[in-house]
Amino acid sequence: MANSKPVRVQAIDAFRGITILVMIFVNTLAGVRGMPAWMDHAPADADAMTFPDVVFPAFLFIVGMSIPFAMAQRSAAGDGGWRLWRHVLARAVGLLVLGVFMVNAEEGYNEAAMGMSIHLWSLLFYACAMLVWAVYRFKERALAWGLRATGVAGLLALAFLFRGGPDGSLRLAPQWWGILGLIGWAYLYSAVAWGVTRGRQWALAALIVAGTVAIRSEDAVHTSIALCGMLTAQIFFGAERQAPFLRAVLLAAGLAALALVLRPYFKISKIYATPSWGLYSSAICVLLFAALYWAVDLKRWSRWTAFFQPAAANPLLVYIIPFIVYAAMQYCHLSFPAVLGAGWPGLLWAMAYAVIVMVLAMLLNRMHIKLQL
Repeated sequence: MANSKPVRVQAIDAFRGITILVMIFVNTLAGVRGMPAWMDHAPADADAMTFPDVVFPAFLFIVGMSIPFAMAQRSAAGDGGWRLWRHVLARAVGLLVLGVFMVNAEEGYNEAAMGMSIHLWSLLFYACAMLVWAVYRFKERALAWGLRATGVAGLLALAFLFRGGPDGSLRLAPQWWGILGLIGWAYLYSAVAWGVTRGRQWALAALIVAGTVAIRSEDAVHTSIALCGMLTAQIFFGAERQAPFLRAVLLAAGLAALALVLRPYFKISKIYATPSWGLYSSAICVLLFAALYWAVDLKRWSRWTAFFQPAAANPLLVYIIPFIVYAAMQYCHLSFPAVLGAGWPGLLWAMAYAVIVMVLAMLLNRMHIKLQL
């Protein structure tokens, strides 16, 4: 695919948009009492997984699927060598920075030492992040760079202002990398894997096995999920595409079989990022994409995907919208009605809130407000 003309696959956009919708739904539902266990993340030591536990792997899977297309697009635009890898590094660093800021806003902060509410700090962070990674449409490049520089200066100031710990002595640091940070590491490792293997399917398969069997780390499992997405993209759109649906089914079966073999040694756990969880999740994603591709791109049943296109085209902004809303409401001492915190009203509200965010994404796209790493 690296030497082929870049193509646009509607199924990938649909998969990305659906994943974002489900992510917003399950995150909202997490605060609702009285929900069935299968609607919440499985406990860390449960040796089980629920459908919310597949949402994060779906993000990683799509990241992996997108890399061959992004590389082909960059190559077609004349980017290569250092220019290409500079873009890869910039995107990975951006995800890591966003992840670290978001994680530190969740816990461990000391508002008294900071001299401001953590919610105000968060809102300022999101404003600066938007300045840095906004897609500017005006012709004055100097103005765009000035706005980005302002955003960078703001992020540095906020990092300096942050204080954590009981005595306020702790500085901004990666307590853990956050969802975006974990995606950033997986993206970086997967991009390197693409550069090394040049998309050879056997080599990608070997790296997937190594990442789940030989290298025992969370980053390796996350990267393996992304590589499963990359391998799936090669199966359907690479140079060798004979019988792609059969090969996709065989890939899913192989991943599930390896997960079954490893399960006695590594319990299924999203929290611990175990190999069995990663493999089962990848197998599910392979089959979901194959079904979407057959329906959307081959059978042309695609009208329904228009609802997901704005989120698919602007995923970073849509991802952070709920966090911005939460910080703004907390800063203004506002809250949703208590009746929405339990039972059927809470379930319906979680569904409605996810749709509201998707509609907001549509409006933001029409206003040409977009973030891009």
